[in-house]
This record gives sequence, structure tokens and C-alpha cells, in this order.
Amino acid sequence: MESPTLGEIPGSNHAPANAAVPKRGGIDSAGHATPGLARRANASPRGATPKFEASEPALGLRDRVLFEAMRAALFLLSLIPDFVLYPLAVAGALIVHRLDRRHARIGLKNLAIAFPECSEAERQRILRASYANLGRSAAEYIRLGGCFYRRLIGRISYDGIERREDVERRYPGRGVLILTAHFGSFELLPAGHALRGHQISLVHRTQSFVAGDALLSWVRRRAGVETLRKRSAARAVLKALRAGKLVGIPLDQNTRRREAVFVSFFSELAATTGGLARLALMSGAPVVPVFIVRQPDSRTHRIEIQDEIPLAKTGNLEADILENTRRFNAAIEAIVRRYPEQFLWTHRRYRTRPPGASKVYDC
Repeated sequence: MESPTLGEIPGSNHAPANAAVPKRGGIDSAGHATPGLARRANASPRGATPKFEASEPALGLRDRVLFEAMRAALFLLSLIPDFVLYPLAVAGALIVHRLDRRHARIGLKNLAIAFPECSEAERQRILRASYANLGRSAAEYIRLGGCFYRRLIGRISYDGIERREDVERRYPGRGVLILTAHFGSFELLPAGHALRGHQISLVHRTQSFVAGDALLSWVRRRAGVETLRKRSAARAVLKALRAGKLVGIPLDQNTRRREAVFVSFFSELAATTGGLARLALMSGAPVVPVFIVRQPDSRTHRIEIQDEIPLAKTGNLEADILENTRRFNAAIEAIVRRYPEQFLWTHRRYRTRPPGASKVYDC
């Protein structure tokens, strides 16, 4: 999953707010649907009417051959039993941790910002555990793209299902915006939900690696996840919400300055898309944080449905967008503080800086 760019909403001439909070420290496939993340749409020029991207990006001969080869590899790898597949995937991830020093430095810098009170050794431990979580998530991605993928349903339980039912009662016939992050086995979150029969959409930014993007779309669609391409994401999301669907939006990644509001994330100002707040204010849909938490046995998962986030509605649009985005970041920060080993630390979360601020990363 990747953080969507939803900074501009059809019918709105407001540029994304840049005010700051004080710093405290493609391809068709038969498939079913997975939980809460909506199709992304490629950014339209400011003020332009977004266009729907009706089909998956076309694959040329080379990309199609590569796509088919990767899909075949997923099926073959999925034949490996769990007691072999999981250790292999974790070992591969830890090798990457040792060899890819650039991303390791990024992860340690992020951890120093998030947990200044921790020792260097403790941050190293968290980062290593985060890589191990990515390895286990890769094994589950192989399962999703390979044989017997429906068996994953038995490994997922819910916590807070009564909160979802309460939201459905209070907002009958209205869709729900799912706030989530690259946390836990994040590809399994929408897939597991969809495999249980809950319609869900996912916002997705088309990747430059065309064959890999097609494989990702195929795996999600096979599980039942509806993909909303970044091109015209805002309009597609509003349409999905009017149809009463769940729309999942990961909000934990850096965004471009023109689409960003700068709000605190672990006491550092982070460029965060204001699109989710705009969509919530425009549609009246509730925003509910949902995360998938890996359990101590490393094989099972709990989907944690949290309380709806109350929205600030003062009538000052830019101030409300800023405050609501701050609340969304706070919800992500809270789950990461509880389970830091399950967060993706190697992303340059603070790459886009507020005017006049110094760079965070040297790589």
C-alpha cells in the first residue's frame, strides 16, 4: 500500500494548507475484494477536472513476460510449507538489512526522531525487528498471490467489530473512510477484510516498475480489493462513499509540497496529504482508524478497529484540514508507539520540509 495523493478535491479551489503545528521535539484477473484502501488517481493540474483512469496500465511484451514470470514464481513459492517459507523470508529480509545501508540509515534516523529516549542498541533492535516483520509480510504476500490464499482468513481475527457496527448504525447507507498505515502485514489488511466479503477500495499510486505494479494489482484484485488509481482518486473516492463502500487510505508517507500540510508526527513536522481531511469534510463520511497487528506467534493477525475520529468543523476550511490531519497522524503515531517493530521505518517520512527547515536525511 502506498500513501495516496488526494490534496485536490473536485469543486474546490483551495490550495493545500501549509500552516504548521508547533514542533514538539496492470492487469485483469478474476478476484474478490480486500479491506479498506481506495484506488489512487494520478494528480491533475491544479484546478483541472480529474479524469477517470478506466483501465489498468497497458503492458508491453517485455513487461507482460516479466509479469507472467513473477506470477509463476509466486505460485511456485507458495508451494513451500510455512515452516520453511517464513524462516526463508525473514532470513532474506535480515540480509537486506545488513547489505542495504542506505535504508538502514534512514530507519535509524526516523527512530532517533521517534524515540530519542531509546539507546542506539534499542533502536537497532527495533529496526532489525521491523525488517523481520517485512520478511514475514513477504511470505504472506506470496500466500496471497499463490495457492490456497483463502486459508489466510483463518489467521485473522477482529478487535472492535462493535465499533464498525456502531458506525454503520449512525451513518446508514454512507461509506466509511479507513485511516491506515504501512504497519503490520499491511497488504493482508485489505485482503483479509475483502476475503470475508466486505467490499473495500484501495487508493493506489501507479508504480514506475510496470510489471511489478501489474502484479500488485493482480494480487489485490484476486483477493477482492478494488483499486482506485491515483488519477482522479478524489472523485472516485467520493463515488465509492456514495455507494456505501469502505475506502482505505494509508496516511503515513511523505507527500509533495503542493499537496502537503505540515503537522506533527513523532514531534517532527511531516508533509502529510490534506486530502483525507478534505474528503471527510466534503462527504460527511466518518474516519475510522484500522490497523492489522501481528500477534506474538508471528503467524496470526488481529485487525484492530478503533473509535471514529471526531472531525473539527469550525467553518474555517484550511484550519479544519490542518487540525483533522493532525488528529489522523496522532492515531497512527499511537499504534506505532505500541508496536514499533511492526512499522515501516525505512521510508523518508520527513523528506519534504517546511519552508526554511533543514534537511533530515543525508541519503
